Amino acid sequence: MSRNEPFESVPMANDHPDQAISLSQALLAPRLVIEDTAPVLDGGTFAAKAVSGQPVQVSSKVYGDGHDQLMVVLHWRVAHSRHWHGVPMQAAGNDLWLAEFTPSELGLHLFSLEAWIDPFATYCHDLEKKYHAGVEVTLELEEGRLLLGKGAQRSEGALRDQILAVQARLPELAQDDQVALLMAPETARLMAEAEHRSYLTRSIEFPLDVDRPAALFASWYELFPRSITDDPARHGTFNDVHQRLPMIRDMGFDVLYFPPIHPIGKQHRKGRNNALQAEPSDPGSPYAIGSAEGGHDAIHPELGSREDFRRLVAAAAEHGLEIALDFAIQCSQDHPWLVEHPGWFSWRPDGTIRYAENPPKKYQDIVNVDFYAAEAVPSLWLALRDVVVGWVEEGVKTFRVDNPHTKPLPFWQWLIANVRSQHPEVIFLAEAFTKPAMMARLGKVGYAQSYTYFTWRNTKQELREYFEELNQPPWSQCYRPNFFVNTPDINPFFLQTNGRAGFLIRAALATMGSGLWGMYSGFELCEGAAIPGKEEYLDSEKYEIRPRDFSAPGNIIAEIAQLNRIRRQNRALQTHLGVAFFNCWNDNILYFAKRTPERDNFILVAISLDPHNVQEASFELPLWELGLDDDADTLGEDLMNGHRWTWHGKTQSMRIDPDYQPFGIWRIERAR
Repeated sequence: MSRNEPFESVPMANDHPDQAISLSQALLAPRLVIEDTAPVLDGGTFAAKAVSGQPVQVSSKVYGDGHDQLMVVLHWRVAHSRHWHGVPMQAAGNDLWLAEFTPSELGLHLFSLEAWIDPFATYCHDLEKKYHAGVEVTLELEEGRLLLGKGAQRSEGALRDQILAVQARLPELAQDDQVALLMAPETARLMAEAEHRSYLTRSIEFPLDVDRPAALFASWYELFPRSITDDPARHGTFNDVHQRLPMIRDMGFDVLYFPPIHPIGKQHRKGRNNALQAEPSDPGSPYAIGSAEGGHDAIHPELGSREDFRRLVAAAAEHGLEIALDFAIQCSQDHPWLVEHPGWFSWRPDGTIRYAENPPKKYQDIVNVDFYAAEAVPSLWLALRDVVVGWVEEGVKTFRVDNPHTKPLPFWQWLIANVRSQHPEVIFLAEAFTKPAMMARLGKVGYAQSYTYFTWRNTKQELREYFEELNQPPWSQCYRPNFFVNTPDINPFFLQTNGRAGFLIRAALATMGSGLWGMYSGFELCEGAAIPGKEEYLDSEKYEIRPRDFSAPGNIIAEIAQLNRIRRQNRALQTHLGVAFFNCWNDNILYFAKRTPERDNFILVAISLDPHNVQEASFELPLWELGLDDDADTLGEDLMNGHRWTWHGKTQSMRIDPDYQPFGIWRIERAR
């Protein structure tokens, strides 16, 4: 068997733990233990997440009875390949073994661990202890010679000749030189190659889902193409969006996300501010998908043609922007599917169709499909898959999925895997504001990113607890948080009343807290007018065309551009992982670090959570993380303005003025 092929797993001793183990089972049971392997989700039921080009850290507890030395190897392969790669794992103490590998391909990977007792390594370990203790080792040297002979017997060709050559040299050497030869790295390498792997134990194969880097690090900008106009009476088009591309690029965004671009139904169309009665000029909600012009695979005629869309995708790419589309599995009452496939929907006893509800909200202009209706399996599932693939073929590689938690999990597990089996570069973002278990499960079944509770975390304690939770398993292995600061559906209370400083606070929290963040257009203009008592926008753009002056006074465009620039220039900020909180003696200031594992990029962030008052505090520099004493000097740089200085010692002080800038972002390094 080739060493690049997997070994057979040793059967478990007892498949029925409530029954006594038999002697035959005990004799066949693994002598070594491989457990607590990471990154692993639900025992390997689901794939942990990884990114191409970035190391995957694998850890496991591996041990056995007695004091024999073990050899542990990490194996991995791309799922569609039969070729295995391997790397030895390193003992890190207390039975913990560590290794890493860097996937270069996208899609599903598999990894597993092998462990065995290494007699020659055990021999060398004991010989070294006795030799350095001054114990007579004449007999041990003879044992070493015999072990070399056994290794040669198990080998052939050049390997056998090399081991025999080492064995032949031993009698010619003095005792100290014999010890040195037996313990030489080259001798260990030869014997490891000849080793027959005593008591070989192999773990199961664990899945790993490898995405492209944009699944972990990206900045999203959302806009309604129909609002890119200077007149609310004139519907904006794809061609109009071209003029916005340079500014969106210059703000540092790399994903341009559109709400649904499909034809909009007229039956029960909503008017301004969600009115039940629409005026003839009201454009309707783009989430009421479908009309006589087509459904999910069609383009709203007033936005332009398919060729216009293709030109926009190409133009966006020239500006470093990727177009993301909304995938909303819902239909207006004019959607062609209601006529072509009435069996895909739920009908009431009186013959009317059941519209969507999320009490107290009602969506009379929308109806939902029934995934498990007799006529919907599997034709509806395949039709929805074809919708996604159709847009992928138009150059769309990223989809924001509307309310995925209200659709069957098996559907998502199948659809995402099916699409990515042919197009592994595709990314799905879950717009799921729901219970934690469901949000985590959506990540497990294939979603690369998710909306989060970040929108409603405002106090120092809330934010710290949430950031730390996202850095711990299972969240760190299955869930990538996209910190959207606002959406067309959510106008957070914090943004309604706290002015420009409030918008800057949330922008800093989002950009520094996660590698993924997003904003809905108007945020840069500090738009916060709300329906009183609700987290909803007054004059919501979901129901009307809303032109904007993107150069209006009071905007925070320059600050957003600099925050995104800082993210691009510092690897520590390109993930939600690597966060640590340190002492700052003021409950109104959130103070934390984002740093790389090697500590070669170390960012300190201090954000005042009070948008109205100056806040001051003493705080600690985490000198211990840089291997420095408490009185050491460190170099600091303000990444917002480029100012540099030297800090002396661990305890420092800060003053944050919201009228100037309600946060500080500093890069710290050892003084040279």
